[in-house]
Amino acid sequence: MSDTVEKKSEGAKDVSLKSMVISAVWIGALSILKAFWGLISEKTFGLTMNEIVLSGVIMAAIFSPVYLSIILDKIRDIKVG
Repeated sequence: MSDTVEKKSEGAKDVSLKSMVISAVWIGALSILKAFWGLISEKTFGLTMNEIVLSGVIMAAIFSPVYLSIILDKIRDIKVG
């Protein structure tokens, strides 16, 4: 009787998703830190409207491969089905 255990390595999708989540959390954490650091040092909110919008756009761009993959899967299902 053979008790071999197959070791499944992480796929590219898993690694990609983890890196996207880490980078989005990193950007969000740094944005929050900058916002509250401005409150401490200057007694005003530390982010401008442009910085808030830019960080949102960057977070959406980070997850754009996920959105693209979902859209391409839908298109493939329409062509096949």
